[in-house]
Amino acid sequence: MLVYFTKMHGSGNDFMVVDQISQKVRLRPEQVRRLADRNLGVGFDQLLIVEPPSNPDADFRYRIFNADGTEVENSGNGARCFAVFVHDKRLTSKKILRVETAGGQRVLTLNSNNQVTVDMGVPGLTPAKLPFQAAEQAISYSLNLTDQQLEIGAVFIGNPHVITRVEDVINTPVSELGTKIKNHPRFPNQINVGFLQVLSRTQGRLRVYERGMGEILASGTGASAAMVYGRLQGWFDSRVEIQLPGGILQLEWPGEGHSVKLTGPAQRVFEGQIYL
Repeated sequence: MLVYFTKMHGSGNDFMVVDQISQKVRLRPEQVRRLADRNLGVGFDQLLIVEPPSNPDADFRYRIFNADGTEVENSGNGARCFAVFVHDKRLTSKKILRVETAGGQRVLTLNSNNQVTVDMGVPGLTPAKLPFQAAEQAISYSLNLTDQQLEIGAVFIGNPHVITRVEDVINTPVSELGTKIKNHPRFPNQINVGFLQVLSRTQGRLRVYERGMGEILASGTGASAAMVYGRLQGWFDSRVEIQLPGGILQLEWPGEGHSVKLTGPAQRVFEGQIYL
């Protein structure tokens, strides 16, 4: 099977994008893992599959797979890459797209200079949504690790995330702590973990450890979750710039009951084909 693909990235979070509208491709989880290998395959954080919509109100459907072959609900950086991809491939001429994902329908707006604004949806704050074992909903929770106790926020924004505030994110042991939190028994389906340093009311710095991938250069859903947690805690205003190792994302969230809006760039890296 010959697969044509495009390699893209959004703020350093990289994707292999496969068009299943113009070619017939079905990839098994073991094939996704092989393609994700950065030494023996194409190499990526996530695979995006472009499909026709099942809902007549949507323009496209796309599916998202982590490097370990598991399917996930949402990706803010992936959504931006998806929007640029379908426009560059002339699959659509629309600047505002309605797309189906496993996490629900999303609205994507193509701006100038390959900047894309993604409606990330209304964040879920109930522990059962993640799921997370907690007695009741709260702004923050205590999480006991073997050698320390952390204060965390729990946010579902298409994907489940917890956020913990740190004083110096650059020197935080993200991989070590991320692994412990991800595998904590209070998260039966594991969890994505964000480490947030608050710089001001309009700026934050973030590193993200994602289940199925480890630490990544950027995460749109992680940045959205950090914005929500920081705003609920009173640390952030309604518009915030989040700095990640791969670049800067702009977030807007008026408050509970409203959607999070995420804006950032998406870039094509190269076109390719691979035989499986």
